Amino acid sequence: MIQFSTHRLKNGLTLIHHHVANTSMVAVNLLYDVGSSDENSAKTGLAHLMEHLMFSGTKHVAKFDEMLQQAGGDSNAWTSIDVTNYYDILPSQNLETALWLESERLLNLNLTEENIEVQKSVVIEEFKQRYLNQPYGDVLHLTHGQAFTVHPYRWPTIGLDVDTIKGFTRDDITSFHNRFYNVSNAVMCISGNVDFDTAVTLVEKWFGDIEGTIMQPRQLPDEPVQDAPRFMTQHSDVPNNMIFRTYHMCDRAGDCYQATDLVSDILGNGMSSRFYQQLILATDMFADIDASVLGSRDPGLFYVRARLADGVDFDVANKAIDSVLRRLIDEGATQHEIDKCVNKYLSNKLFENVGYAEKAVSLCNHQLLWGASGINTEKDRYKAITPRDIAEVASTLFNSSNCSTIYYGPDA
Repeated sequence: MIQFSTHRLKNGLTLIHHHVANTSMVAVNLLYDVGSSDENSAKTGLAHLMEHLMFSGTKHVAKFDEMLQQAGGDSNAWTSIDVTNYYDILPSQNLETALWLESERLLNLNLTEENIEVQKSVVIEEFKQRYLNQPYGDVLHLTHGQAFTVHPYRWPTIGLDVDTIKGFTRDDITSFHNRFYNVSNAVMCISGNVDFDTAVTLVEKWFGDIEGTIMQPRQLPDEPVQDAPRFMTQHSDVPNNMIFRTYHMCDRAGDCYQATDLVSDILGNGMSSRFYQQLILATDMFADIDASVLGSRDPGLFYVRARLADGVDFDVANKAIDSVLRRLIDEGATQHEIDKCVNKYLSNKLFENVGYAEKAVSLCNHQLLWGASGINTEKDRYKAITPRDIAEVASTLFNSSNCSTIYYGPDA
């Protein structure tokens, strides 16, 4: 059980506090409820660029990282389709330095033309290295573009193309920052060797006077129900032929999320999984195959990724995957399989939340989902899953009309 306390500032900022006595450090995690799905379809990649620009310095602090490092700390950030997360780790006696810097870059970010051009270049280079010049680097663009037709999940966090990033203006960026970088749109967690009263006092000092703005409800388009299977081929000079499948699934807070997550583990997690036993060991068609889920704010995707052995026909491999999925639908999962996967989930979560910094991230994310208490109660949702739940989810999920498939490789 992870103990925590909460405090809500008058401007709407939620503070979560978790005390850890056996460390001399503290983590400040600041989660903004904005991601690439909040972008305009003509201006994709803006949320990720904004994350980079938040390290460009402010009117009063030339270099954010340098000032934090002088206080013995370090920082980093990441952007997803739904949120942007910033964290600072430093000695607990220097907590105030991190809070000052976070409030400073929220209020006084130095969005000069020079800083903007520098960070554009950094992001464009990342785009080229990770998505254009890597084997299979465009898979996210292809799979999400195939599965989603109207919802903004159809583009990845990096954006659709380099030219769009090049074309962002200072007005585009400041407008985005002013709209979403708002204390009312953020959750903060302070985790480490700082008591609750000190944390509240310092957060009130550095954030209490920042004016909050009422956020307008999101009006993202609902993705239409997919009513027919989708197929495409992508010919590319890559090492292996691969099959990429996606299936539409529920959102992260949905009632069926945990059962869907277990389906991915039953199929693809470890050497006792069904894909490993029935496709890798029992046939010579696959070099590798796995399954995973996209836990997203809006309904997401279930992924199946298969790397084929040399000379294996795409259609033959595809039918072999179908046979494993059909068997799960027809026969269901055993209680032993469910118990094994639940125990593995519990073990993973225990290790993930060992550190004070990891707890800070988890507490913030759960706060956005259904309240921070979910960090302690979600395990009960997993423990309650039955073979019938797995069968029902599999039957709905693996409907052929719900599937999008890409044949990718030199033989495509």
